[in-house]
Amino acid sequence: MFGDYKNIENFKELCGYEIDGFWYPRVTKIVDIKSKPALYHFYAGMENFAAGEKVKKQSAAEGTLIHETVEKLMVGEHPPIPDSIAPCVNAFIEFSEKNNIQIDPQYVEKRLCNYEDRYAGTIDAIGLIDGKVGVLDIKTSQAIYRDYNLQTSAYVAALKDQIKGLTTRWILRIDQSQPCVKCGALLRSKGGREKIKIDWKNPSMKLCAHEWDAMQGYIELQEFPYWEPDYHAFLGAKKLWEWENDEWLKKAGYL
Repeated sequence: MFGDYKNIENFKELCGYEIDGFWYPRVTKIVDIKSKPALYHFYAGMENFAAGEKVKKQSAAEGTLIHETVEKLMVGEHPPIPDSIAPCVNAFIEFSEKNNIQIDPQYVEKRLCNYEDRYAGTIDAIGLIDGKVGVLDIKTSQAIYRDYNLQTSAYVAALKDQIKGLTTRWILRIDQSQPCVKCGALLRSKGGREKIKIDWKNPSMKLCAHEWDAMQGYIELQEFPYWEPDYHAFLGAKKLWEWENDEWLKKAGYL
């Protein structure tokens, strides 16, 4: 059987949620079936697989800390902000106030279920931005990847009949890095790994003896209003994931 699972209880815990007495696969687990070129490129640049796993695990922990801190701010709490993530969290606070991003506290870190298409998930938030209501998904990656559209389309499809006026979705990327005071290159430190981002078309960046300034937070917000085509692709990924895990899903009573 596919997957490194100890038993059916382990499979169900890692891959889904129990809702109203029935088990549903989780959105993020379903989209894992799709290949991830950026992730493969990351591993290719590491010394070995174990080193890549170590960086990946630490990066995930750092991303979780940012997520949890920002989500507490969204519901009106005033959590302590660790120095390690203060630049990006403060950048989020400033960006949110400047752009008048309004969050519904009852939909922060909210569990959802699509009973018709049979999957479940947890959204980061529902926001009101520029007069539009949509799913707001927070990422701490170094870029906004197209894969995220599969995940967010599933959230919109599950909530469109529950939330009045829900029409769109946004990816809010929260990051931090140190800019070079000489050429503008960026030094990004995450997961115990430092990486320099430069514009390869700019010769001065390639030749610069970088001098790094203090850590700065960066916010990127992108809207993806046309979610239906992405949802069709998500359902295709779901079919493939079900095929790959059919034995476990039979044991779970899902198939």
